[in-house]
Amino acid sequence: MYVAALVGNITLLHVIRTDPTLHEPMYLFLAMLATTDLVLSTSTQPKMLAIFWFHDHEIEYHACLIQLFFIHAFSSAESGLLMAMALDRYVAVCFPLHHSSILTPAVVGKLGAGVMMRGLLWVSPFCFMVSRMPFCPSRIIPQSYCEHMAVLKLVCADTRVNRAYGLFVAFSVVGFDIIVISVSYGIILRTVLGLPSGEAQLKAFGTCASHICVILALYIPALFTFLTHRFGHHVPQVVHVMFAILYLLVPPMFNPIIYGVRTKQIRDRVIQGCCRKNSQLKA
Repeated sequence: MYVAALVGNITLLHVIRTDPTLHEPMYLFLAMLATTDLVLSTSTQPKMLAIFWFHDHEIEYHACLIQLFFIHAFSSAESGLLMAMALDRYVAVCFPLHHSSILTPAVVGKLGAGVMMRGLLWVSPFCFMVSRMPFCPSRIIPQSYCEHMAVLKLVCADTRVNRAYGLFVAFSVVGFDIIVISVSYGIILRTVLGLPSGEAQLKAFGTCASHICVILALYIPALFTFLTHRFGHHVPQVVHVMFAILYLLVPPMFNPIIYGVRTKQIRDRVIQGCCRKNSQLKA
C-alpha cells in the first residue's frame, strides 16, 4: 500500500506538471492533494513497516510529537483541499462560462495556501499543550502511530482543556468542510438534474463521482476513529485500531487510483506515456 501510494501520487504529480493542458484549477488542486497524501503516508507508513517487519515498537518522544503534528496538520489540509475541489466542481457545473475567470491560478494558490495555513495554525497548539504535561509510567499507544487522543490518554493530569480544544478543532475544520462539501454537491445535484440532455447529466455525474468516492474514503474511517476515541468505549479495540490504520493507509493509495481511472485526461496521458516507453524499448 505504501509503494502504491508513492508510485500513484508521484505519477499524478509528474503528469500534471509536464502537461500544460492540465494546469487548470481541478488538476492544480489534485496536485496539492497528491503532495498532501505523500506527506501523510511518509510520516506514518515507514514506522508502521518497522513495527511489523522489525518489531521496532518504540518511538522517541520528540519524533512522536513531530508525527502527531504532521498527521493532524496534513489531514486537515486534505479535508480543506477536498472542500476546495467541491467548490471547483460547483463553479464548473453551475457557472461553466465563468469558471476560468472565477478560479484563476492566483485564487487557486490562495485557497491551497489557506487550507495549509489553517492546518498548521490549528494543530500547532496540540503539540505545545501535550509537551507541557506529565506522562504516566505506562507509555503504550495501542495503535501504530502517534495520534492526539491516543497520546493524551498517556497523560497523568487533567486533560479537559486539551480534549475541548481537540473537539473545537475537529468541528471547526472537518465540520465546516463537510457542510461546504454537502451544500456544494446538493446544489450541483439540483443543477445536473435540471439539465435537458441525458448525456450532459451523465457527464456531470461522472465528473463528480470520483470526488465523492475520495471524500467517502477519507471521512468515513476518520469520523469513526474520532468518535470512538471519545464516545465508543464499548467498541472492540481491534476494530478501533483497524479503522485508525485504514484512515491513514487507504486515502493516499486510493486517491491517485480513483483519479487516474475516472479522469479521462490523466488516464490518457498515463497510457500515452506507457506506450511511448514501450515503443522506445522495442526500438
